[in-house]
Amino acid sequence: MHAVWTICKREVNAFFDSLTAHVMLVIFLGISGTFTWLFGQGDIFFVGEASLDVFFQVSFWTLFFFIPAVTMGMIAEERRSGTLELLATKPVDDLEIVAGKWLAAWSLVAIALAFTLPYYVTVAQLGPIDHGATVSGYLGLLFVGAVYVSIGLFASSLTSNQVIAFLLSLFVAAFLHLLFGQMASILPGPVANVAEFLDLQSHFRTMSRGVIDAASVLYVGTLTVLGLLAATVSLKSRRWS
Repeated sequence: MHAVWTICKREVNAFFDSLTAHVMLVIFLGISGTFTWLFGQGDIFFVGEASLDVFFQVSFWTLFFFIPAVTMGMIAEERRSGTLELLATKPVDDLEIVAGKWLAAWSLVAIALAFTLPYYVTVAQLGPIDHGATVSGYLGLLFVGAVYVSIGLFASSLTSNQVIAFLLSLFVAAFLHLLFGQMASILPGPVANVAEFLDLQSHFRTMSRGVIDAASVLYVGTLTVLGLLAATVSLKSRRWS
């Protein structure tokens, strides 16, 4: 665990030293804030209730691009520059390397979301707001972020080209919450139910409505673990090759 924490701190420092974190945070806050205030609060006086629904939906898609941009070089660039081989000479195994990098990227997502808490506080002053649904929505973004980060690290472990890693990460993530969603709308009966369960966006919609059920937590947890294990196996196999 000490090795994981050390790698995490190293990666977080690298994010902020290279201005990557600053740029990504500004972009994320700019996009989410613009949509939240321009399009999310216009009907407060008509429905009599404040809401962060627009923020959650915009953030869901912003993280779709934000996280692959953060993770694309975390392994790919280290392999290209040779620093990954140097790290491998230390008393740390591949799983600890992947876990440390995952924790660092996920921490950056948590920091980005923490900076949006003033939206919550301010919107709550405009009218009654469902606090339970809001907290659940934030948890949903953290869960989805955990999945995206694990996918991004897996994609980054497959290549030394950051652009390819970015595109691979987008492709896998799109598969999870676009293709399955489309399949659920056209497939019959039980098969459609399976496709809907595999649709990541469907689970997020449930969470953003204030429902954190065991099935959703199990699903996103399983996806996260599978992504981390796949990245670890990829890292190990490429090292041996």
